[in-house]
Amino acid sequence: MSKERARRRAAREAEQARQAEARAAREARRARRRELLGRFAAMVPKPVRVARQGGVMARRRRAQNAVVAGLFVLVQVLAWMLLSGWAARAGVLVLSLLLVPVFVTVAFDRRS
Repeated sequence: MSKERARRRAAREAEQARQAEARAAREARRARRRELLGRFAAMVPKPVRVARQGGVMARRRRAQNAVVAGLFVLVQVLAWMLLSGWAARAGVLVLSLLLVPVFVTVAFDRRS
């Protein structure tokens, strides 16, 4: 009986040793990978975060820019849907690009 118990204990200890060795190998791989990623991350520059202005004027400016961009896209989509010729579509694009600053000045300029 004690020989059987000793044999089972030896098998159990051998299995535990095998699992501990596998765990140690996994941890070593993870440590090597972490170290390699750490070295690589140290070489990559950190992104610079620029904070947005949060005042009333800044929010108004963002809203105005969104309106201008939305109208520009709307005009382009309508031109592509309604006009069949490439020259006409290109003409609308060029005309839109030239008239956007004029529209912004007339619509949103507060100096007058």
